[in-house]
Amino acid sequence: GGRDTAGLGGKGGPYRLDAGHRVYQVSQAEKDAVPEEVKRAAREMAEKAFKQRLKEIQMSEYDASTYERFSGAVRRQVQSLRIILDNLQ
Repeated sequence: GGRDTAGLGGKGGPYRLDAGHRVYQVSQAEKDAVPEEVKRAAREMAEKAFKQRLKEIQMSEYDASTYERFSGAVRRQVQSLRIILDNLQ
C-alpha cells in the first residue's frame, strides 16, 4: 500500500489499479505455508541489508529508531501533502 508501487493502495507508478492494471497478491494461506527456515533466512537478509544501508548513510541504529519515531508521528500529514503537491503538478 505504499507510494508508486504495484501493490494495492499505491499512488502513482506504472501499475495503478485505477489505470486498469491487474494486481495480484499472494494469499495468506500461501504466506503461511512458507517454511520457518525460509522466513528466518529472509529476516536475517533483511537485517543485514538494513545494517549495511545504515552504514552507508552513516546512521546508527539509535538514529534510525529516533528518525522512525519522529517520522511516524507526521507520516499521515506528509502523505497528504505529497498527494496535494502531486495533484498541483
